[in-house]
Amino acid sequence: MDFEQNLPFTFAAAAWEAIQNIRQHKNIAPEYFLRVGIKGSGCAGEYLLGFDLPGEQDRVYLYQDLKICIRKAHWLYLLNIEIAYEEDEDGAWGFAFHKNQ
Repeated sequence: MDFEQNLPFTFAAAAWEAIQNIRQHKNIAPEYFLRVGIKGSGCAGEYLLGFDLPGEQDRVYLYQDLKICIRKAHWLYLLNIEIAYEEDEDGAWGFAFHKNQ
């Protein structure tokens, strides 16, 4: 499998640590990739983050020791995004997607 260079997005340090912890504590099988994408379409879509097997319509990346897949059609929507892991106003922790300027 040929991995592409230069992810369209970045990880905040806390997000990277949270992803590594999830992989370890949920025993994610090594053949699974982190899928980053859009659920829905265009401006009405929501960001998607989970573990999945890559398909024919995916671009694949290797970032440190993490394999990542992105649907080709979603790549542009992820350009200049930072994936963060942060606490909301209710005290719940989760992933957030921020557009870098």
